[in-house]
Amino acid sequence: MKKQDIYFAAGCALVLLPFVVIPQVYEFYKTFNAQFAYISSAIKFAVLATAGEAIGLRIRKGVYNERGFGIIPRAILWAGFGMLIKAAFVIFFVGAPMALAAAGINGAATVMAGPLTPLKILAAFCISASMNLIFSPVFMTFHKITDTHIINTGGTVRGLFSPLHLGDILVKLDWQRQWDFVFKKTIPLFWIPAHTIVFLLPPDQQILVAAVLGMVLGILLALVSRK
Repeated sequence: MKKQDIYFAAGCALVLLPFVVIPQVYEFYKTFNAQFAYISSAIKFAVLATAGEAIGLRIRKGVYNERGFGIIPRAILWAGFGMLIKAAFVIFFVGAPMALAAAGINGAATVMAGPLTPLKILAAFCISASMNLIFSPVFMTFHKITDTHIINTGGTVRGLFSPLHLGDILVKLDWQRQWDFVFKKTIPLFWIPAHTIVFLLPPDQQILVAAVLGMVLGILLALVSRK
């Protein structure tokens, strides 16, 4: 383990420590999370998902940051993505049980607030599957586009808000990797099962765990890049 790994681990510990040892901090977190769900989601993804991308860079190149990587622009984007993901959670959490009811499977919306039952597991799976098959491919592709834009503009905040040359990026996008790994493997083998478990958790924990999964996204993409 190098010094930079020790510093990174120490920084993570310092961020998490107050929530563990100071009850008032945790109570404030729960209150803030309940009253400002979208802002809370933005902060969680900005911190955790960006940390995941930094870990991914460490796996690929041996450093947590480098010139042109764009830690701050990535955090800004992940904050926006966090609010978008929160909205997707709300939409599919409500919509998928309604779709089940239209198919003759009643009670899915009700059981999501109750104890674990086979119907609740089925409803959570349907919420996860519909979200990951409809929303996730678009989100993952847009994330790759913005990722490329950050790199192309030097990893600066000013570059982030410069014109996005969408056509040029789409032409050069590695669609084979996007399909063979990101869509065909991670969605059915990882994201659908993982989000099924997420939707079985209490509502106030779902976005936090989803943000942790955002860290996993950065690490997975780093590992496949090495291959």
